[in-house]
Amino acid sequence: MKKVPKGNLITINKIREILAVMHSAIIACPITTGIFARIAAGAAEEELKEGKKRITPYWRTLKAGGTLNEKYPGGLQKQIELLEAEGHTVVPKGKKNFKVLDFERKLVK
Repeated sequence: MKKVPKGNLITINKIREILAVMHSAIIACPITTGIFARIAAGAAEEELKEGKKRITPYWRTLKAGGTLNEKYPGGLQKQIELLEAEGHTVVPKGKKNFKVLDFERKLVK
């Protein structure tokens, strides 16, 4: 999460793939990966409140299909604001969620 540059995005599933390769595993647990992504997001917000400028850009980490994560600090609205501030277009996906338009083109390699 911390290494995703401005203007780019990553999905939890891609993070899971990277973790599996790093640890010579077949897969990384989706539940554990999601929990730790939420913890990293919470820690980043705490650092921001402490006045730190360089925090983990958790808002660039999306769920499968490019959808936003409602469990991040500030919920969907804050993630929308942060993504749009970086030039991404966020559109509704269903009744209760949103996704980044053309997110596939902006995924890190």
